[in-house]
Amino acid sequence: MKEKISTIVLVLFFALFAKKINAQTEPSNAIKITPIEHATAVLEWNNITIYIDPVGGKQMFENRKLPDLILITDVHGDHFSLETLQELDTKKAKIIVPKAVADKIPDEFTPQIDVLNNGDTKERYGILIEAIPMYNLRTEALKFHTKGRGNGYVLNIGGERLYFSGDTEDIPEMRTLKNIDKAFICMNLPYTMTEESAAEAVLEFAPKEIYPYHYRGRPNVSDVQKFKTLVNNGNSNIKVIQLDWYPKDDF
Repeated sequence: MKEKISTIVLVLFFALFAKKINAQTEPSNAIKITPIEHATAVLEWNNITIYIDPVGGKQMFENRKLPDLILITDVHGDHFSLETLQELDTKKAKIIVPKAVADKIPDEFTPQIDVLNNGDTKERYGILIEAIPMYNLRTEALKFHTKGRGNGYVLNIGGERLYFSGDTEDIPEMRTLKNIDKAFICMNLPYTMTEESAAEAVLEFAPKEIYPYHYRGRPNVSDVQKFKTLVNNGNSNIKVIQLDWYPKDDF
């Protein structure tokens, strides 16, 4: 009887041990999102690391895994920093950019670069990337972001669709997005749009989760709580998630 009990205990022990080992070794399909600052983020999924708009120098990415994929939305300094690209170890990374950014990157990076125009797609590391237009609509802001120069991006990753707006206003191409799970939406004046415009667009394409980002403007900081209230008053099913995009500031 004792031998039978001992055998059962051993079987259970090894079953639990094997389950623990499998949990540690099998890649997770969960997408880890780490805000760095303003428009810059790091995504991790299935042992793939993605840098979104890396700026601020190498020190901003200390203790981060080396990038496998880099996405850059526009030529402005809060989205594109050649110095940061040159400081980082990017030798294994593919770099997705619009042509306006590619024109500013030296030839040494050419083998790594995929140029996407608005409407183009590219698959890298099992991730389908869609280039979405981003531009201004207001007459007084047209000089900031002209149509066709920059890209927002939709990433089809781990069974989810993630949208990074880049610098844009409430454009038709945003309103007609489909099946977005996580949307990162800008709202800062005078460069992009108001909280009201951002909320109206979000309510139109109705992502499951919305992450306000890129909300520091000149001179003021957008009211993210106001944006959240507008969204939830219009659709309580949309989850508004606030991450810390400005860790150096008091707001």
